[in-house]
Amino acid sequence: MSTRHLPAQIGDLPPIGRPANSALLAAGVTTLAQVATYRRDDLLAMHGVGPKAVGILATALAERGLTFAD
Repeated sequence: MSTRHLPAQIGDLPPIGRPANSALLAAGVTTLAQVATYRRDDLLAMHGVGPKAVGILATALAERGLTFAD
């Protein structure tokens, strides 16, 4: 399935790539605060979310004083 119709960036999420955006949107996640409710492993289990995207999200969370639910 093509992800070209998806925006490159969603809400306050950092640019993590369209496949990862698609996975997060499918889970109803559009903000970093929502990302912080997920464990790192749960995000990695989503099709389209890989280690690079999780690393970018971790950095963005840390910049706002947030962490994963681990």
